[in-house]
Amino acid sequence: MAFPNLVLLLTLFSFLLLFRSTQSKLSADYYNKTCPKFQNIMQTILAEKQLSAPTTAAATLRVFFHDCFVNGCDSSMLIASNAFNKSERDANVNLSVAGDAFDLITRVKTALELGCPGVVSCSDILAVSARDLVVMVGGPFYEVVLGRKDSRESNPSIVDKNLPKALTPMNELLSLFSSKGFSAEEMVALVGAHTIGFSHCKEFANRIFNFSKTSEFDPAYNPVFAQGLRKLCANYTKSPAMSAFNDVYTPGKFDNMYYKNLQIGLGLLSSDQAMVTDNRTKPFVD
Repeated sequence: MAFPNLVLLLTLFSFLLLFRSTQSKLSADYYNKTCPKFQNIMQTILAEKQLSAPTTAAATLRVFFHDCFVNGCDSSMLIASNAFNKSERDANVNLSVAGDAFDLITRVKTALELGCPGVVSCSDILAVSARDLVVMVGGPFYEVVLGRKDSRESNPSIVDKNLPKALTPMNELLSLFSSKGFSAEEMVALVGAHTIGFSHCKEFANRIFNFSKTSEFDPAYNPVFAQGLRKLCANYTKSPAMSAFNDVYTPGKFDNMYYKNLQIGLGLLSSDQAMVTDNRTKPFVD
């Protein structure tokens, strides 16, 4: 069954790939001559990794988004910190990114370096990995043009102002996405990536504990869902790794259940649930 919002979502992902890449001539067959086994090598490792660690798809998609929204899809998110410089990866908002994504890129890059040394960029590896993993978990295929170059700089100080957070108000969310060239409809589609993956309890604890003087939890939640989250996250301050699926029904499937969940009070994050109450975004959720 095809879902129009998902097609739009994947079209937007492909649009993200063009950020700051206009100086290079990108093409779908960029590596056909210089690394003819590029796709085969990638698909083998991606399949093995996703099967052994099902969180890989969501983690990689998140890394891809976080990379693209900060100075473009240049793999600056993949640069590690050292004694002389902190990188984007160590910005507060990126500390919760699952390590499976970085492990995957390292595995793919290592294999490609053995097959065609010094040819394939990490930026292209990340872009294709995000696309192929989305397909593996049920999303539609979309073309990724290749040939982008890797950044040699990674500045954590510019990360926070460029990425949306769980508690970011709707006005600021719309403004942020607008600054990147995306409409309200496109923002709703992109946030639909939350159809896979999970969020740590600290990201929504404000909605389930001591929400107000009259309610322990946010009344926008389905009450049964809220009680379940309260039990799940009861000890989250002692166990910061505690988390919940963004989509309680089909957490590992790339579908449109995320939007249906928002309509019945099953939106996990404040920023998610706000999209179904704000008149600027609700029509697109619906």
